[in-house]
Amino acid sequence: MTLAMPDQDADTTAHDTAEQPARDDTPITIRPATTADDEARDAFVRGAERGTFFHLSGWRRTVERVMRHRGCDLLALRGDEVVGVLPLMECRGLRGGRSLISIPYAVYGGAAGTSREVEHALFAEAERLAVAQNVGRLELRCLDDPELDLPGSELYATFIRELPEKPEDVLAKMPKKARAEARKARKKHDLELSEGDWYVEDLIRLFHRNKRSLGSPALPAAMFKTLMEEFPGEFVVHLVRRGSEPLAAVMSFLFRDQVLAYYSGTGEGVDRAFSASNFMYLSLQEWCIEHGYRIFDFGRSRKDSGAHSFKTHQGFEPRDLHYRYRLVKDDAPPSLNPSNPKTKVLQDTWRRLPLWMTSRLSTRASRYLP
Repeated sequence: MTLAMPDQDADTTAHDTAEQPARDDTPITIRPATTADDEARDAFVRGAERGTFFHLSGWRRTVERVMRHRGCDLLALRGDEVVGVLPLMECRGLRGGRSLISIPYAVYGGAAGTSREVEHALFAEAERLAVAQNVGRLELRCLDDPELDLPGSELYATFIRELPEKPEDVLAKMPKKARAEARKARKKHDLELSEGDWYVEDLIRLFHRNKRSLGSPALPAAMFKTLMEEFPGEFVVHLVRRGSEPLAAVMSFLFRDQVLAYYSGTGEGVDRAFSASNFMYLSLQEWCIEHGYRIFDFGRSRKDSGAHSFKTHQGFEPRDLHYRYRLVKDDAPPSLNPSNPKTKVLQDTWRRLPLWMTSRLSTRASRYLP
């Protein structure tokens, strides 16, 4: 897709064009991204205003390898210069229907471009693909308002804030009750935060336990391990211990000056007995400051959930997410979430299954819950 055609001399060769610097009036071209574009695409994302960790090509490769969904990312170019990217994957649902999602298993997506003109051009091409392929919907998980006249979702909020300058200021800035719980966890219960890739096994085990208690399939172990392979040096795994006993764990992604606390898990009763989560996120924010990070991203939560309440009680302000849907065959945006009463029977059944069974079933089920 080309939005306009440049004037070219008849004797201008492809090689000559490639050697010329892109001009401001050079037309924007939209085309499918290829693996050969990954390096240039990632370099753009790391500097783009609306670029996120999930816009990086490693996320697409992980989902392709583990979940077998098909990547169909779109690239915007001005001349040979990347000026926008829309990460996009074709995903199959539980009933066999197909959707185009930006981007599955992630909380942020949508177009990241040098201007709204570029981002809307990327959306227009994604919309054309959705209609041409006759999918159920095109889903854009935007952090910021994409300024598109489309149905949206009010279900989720995210929690992002700037960190204080000194580690000791994290505790001082917490609300009184959360501060007391975190201080008690550190002094009375002697909890410790340890860092290491090898703690991923504890994380996976605790993550699966939490998901079962919520009545939801977890991600397969391969998802975590493949992300570690795709993003060396751009993730960190922390474990909260009481002596030799692992209580809680979290995997965070490192992007620019930000730390995104993304996957987490806790042992049964450890928050009530030891305030493990209060301690973990206090210590993690302190770790961020010590390592030079400025922004802490506490991630997405459903607005009526316990996680949403926990984050607000930690002193974080919720920020609405701007998910948008271009409905093609579907009549309405997706509703398979814990807020939908129709899913209650499925949730209750899942909670009653033994952990070994839900862990095994999750590998298949999670593929259809992107």
